[in-house]
This record gives sequence, structure tokens and C-alpha cells, in this order.
Amino acid sequence: MNIYGKTVILRAPEQADLPQLHQWANDPDLWNMLGGWRFASNSDSASAWLKDLGRDPAHQRYVITRADDGGLIGTANLVNIDMKNGNAFHGMLLGDPHLRGKGYGQDTVMAVMRYAFEQLRLERLDTDIIEYNTASQKLYLGKCGWKEEGRQRRWHFRNGRYWDRIIVGVIKADYQALIADNHYWETV
Repeated sequence: MNIYGKTVILRAPEQADLPQLHQWANDPDLWNMLGGWRFASNSDSASAWLKDLGRDPAHQRYVITRADDGGLIGTANLVNIDMKNGNAFHGMLLGDPHLRGKGYGQDTVMAVMRYAFEQLRLERLDTDIIEYNTASQKLYLGKCGWKEEGRQRRWHFRNGRYWDRIIVGVIKADYQALIADNHYWETV
């Protein structure tokens, strides 16, 4: 099932996407902005990753494409989906730095929230942000209505020092208040 935003479409990854996904998986500048730790991967590991997708419905992974031309621009996910307690962890990356700041990230997060809260009937989403990733802070905490819920001090080691991990979340009521205020989906 595809997830539609105003300017993006989230769809399942396909074999044809692997060269671009493999390139992003090995881009140290990109991964420096994200949590977790990455090691170099080869095309065989990318193929194995694609084969394993879909085996566990609690982990949904998508590629982000532009709605106007279908161009691949990033990835998004909902993982650790807990239907009993109504929550999941969300992550996103825009692979091409030239496409950042053009509204694709906001549209992706808005589309993921709409899907999570209106289709899956989840109650909350969580993510985390490295403290120096101010673009993600502006996106999630500003434009998309998420709230800072805590910090884990000196969690990430990057660029020769430790940085805080900012824990952020959004509940369904936050999302509903945001779209009532900004009328985001009224222009679809």
C-alpha cells in the first residue's frame, strides 16, 4: 500500500531502487546526521535487506518518491509497531542534500503521521535526533508538531566528541491540533 502526501509518495522499495539505496547506505555525511551506527555495506547486503522486507509487519520501510515525477529522494519507516499499545518508532532520511529544505521532509512526516494515526489507529510515534541536527529539530519540533520528551546526555559519539540524543514524540491529539491549525490536508 502506498502512502500519499501532497508532494511525495511512500512506496515499498523495489530491486531497481537498490543502487541508490546502496549509495545512501555508504554515505558518511548522510549517516553522520542520523542515530545508530553504520558500517560499509556491499550490494549483496542491500539485496539481502530487500529480500527480508515484509517478513515482519511490525517493521514497515518505504522509499520516498516525488509525486510529480516518481524520482527517488529518500527513505522512511515505521518500526517496532506495537498495535497493543498503539505506538511505533519513525525514521526518515532525504538522500540528496539539494532536495532538503524544499518541503519534502515535512510532507513525508505529515503523510506518515496521517497513515499512523488515521489508518493504523496508533496513539503515538517516537523518534530521536542528534543534538547538532538542527534541521531535524526544526522539522519535527517546529513544522510537524512533535514535542521534546527528554534527552539522553552524551549518547552519540560523532566528530570526536559526545552529543545528546533528543527524544521526541507526537500523539494523535498533537497531530489533530496541528492539522486543524494549519489546514495541511485541505489543499490536497
